[in-house]
Amino acid sequence: MKLHELADNDGAAKKKKRVARGPGSGKGKTAGRGIKGQKSRSGVALGGYEGGQMPLYRRLPKRGFTKPNRLEFAVVNLGLIEKFIAAGKLDAKSEITEDVLVAAGVTKSKHDGIRVLAKGEIKAKINLTVTGASASAVEAIEKAGGKVTLLAPVAAAAE
Repeated sequence: MKLHELADNDGAAKKKKRVARGPGSGKGKTAGRGIKGQKSRSGVALGGYEGGQMPLYRRLPKRGFTKPNRLEFAVVNLGLIEKFIAAGKLDAKSEITEDVLVAAGVTKSKHDGIRVLAKGEIKAKINLTVTGASASAVEAIEKAGGKVTLLAPVAAAAE
């Protein structure tokens, strides 16, 4: 093979359509913009413009507020913890902390902490240390003979 024999595969390089280059190009004269009107001119920005009518995004009221420093918790349900214990990915006899839950794959990350909710049921006697837990989740764990220890949220501790 020589340098002059090198070539791209067929169809690998598609030529750009050159507009406004004469009638033979197929996009000559008006360059595909039609005749007259705002969109045929240069420097047009039509995002949300409704011909002088009050645009929709200004007609609708602004609602709500997003707190910039809010805490975001990873949510874990009791049924999921029970499932991981049954699969042997969590050890019910040792203490289950947030780091252990992340390492086992129960949740991807702990964000500002892990909050346990009472969806599903727990049969194993576990010793759980997490940032938050619903009252019904704490009750279900204690009913199964376990114990829940609550930590302070990570972001709140940093302030």
